[in-house]
Amino acid sequence: MNKLSYSEIFEKSKNNDDGIFIPFIVAGDPDYKTSLEIAKTLVDNGADALEIGFPFSDPVADGPSVQNADIRAFDGGMTIAKCFEFLKELREYTDKPFGLLLYYNLVYKHGIDEFYKKLSEVGVNAVLIADLPPEEADDAIKAANNHDLEQIFIVSQATSNERLKDITKIVGGFIYIASVMGTTGARGEVEHNTTELIKRIRSHTDIPLCVGFGISKPEHVKEVLDAGADGAIVGSALINIIADNLENEDVMFAEIADYITLMKDATKE
Repeated sequence: MNKLSYSEIFEKSKNNDDGIFIPFIVAGDPDYKTSLEIAKTLVDNGADALEIGFPFSDPVADGPSVQNADIRAFDGGMTIAKCFEFLKELREYTDKPFGLLLYYNLVYKHGIDEFYKKLSEVGVNAVLIADLPPEEADDAIKAANNHDLEQIFIVSQATSNERLKDITKIVGGFIYIASVMGTTGARGEVEHNTTELIKRIRSHTDIPLCVGFGISKPEHVKEVLDAGADGAIVGSALINIIADNLENEDVMFAEIADYITLMKDATKE
């Protein structure tokens, strides 16, 4: 089971003088088979890495687009066991890095070390638990270290320089920058505070920085990269394409391919 590491893709990006593009989808949206083909389409059309969400009943960090994707996945019969199978099949298809963005209850209920062990066995690179603050993450970090996984953390406008310093000591893979205060969702423009936040974080660390929450257009990608970020993460805008084309998969896949190509091209300019 071959897989690239995040450090490898960031190093390659640096050498190519471009940025990283990471799309996010919910596993099983709108159903297992279609979702897996969507993931493959993302890989085939320029995604440098993938962020995969496990559907969850109470996704407090997510806006309506992701919430509805969770509901579609549940309606399609998605379970935790099927999520692991999904990841295994995806790893058999690609060596590109992929990480999880999920909620702590799913991990805790399963058993923290056992959950991380299974993730490692199916080829996952990293885990970001949206509702787990770093101050309470010792068990997760220990499990990540035990099973050769990266533990990613989110920072925001509210993150003090002192807390940021603590996060840089324990984070793996990259730092996830939330571009807005609030839930996920496509926005019309990148807030000015976001570019200032990127510059502030960059002044404290050389760890790769990826910006998510609200990124939806090529100009957003360019703006965060110009401010010093290493990559951009897009979820809701992509999920909206899925939602808008549930009755016509041919159109869905064509629009996804075009969108991913467009967004990746924005990292090269």
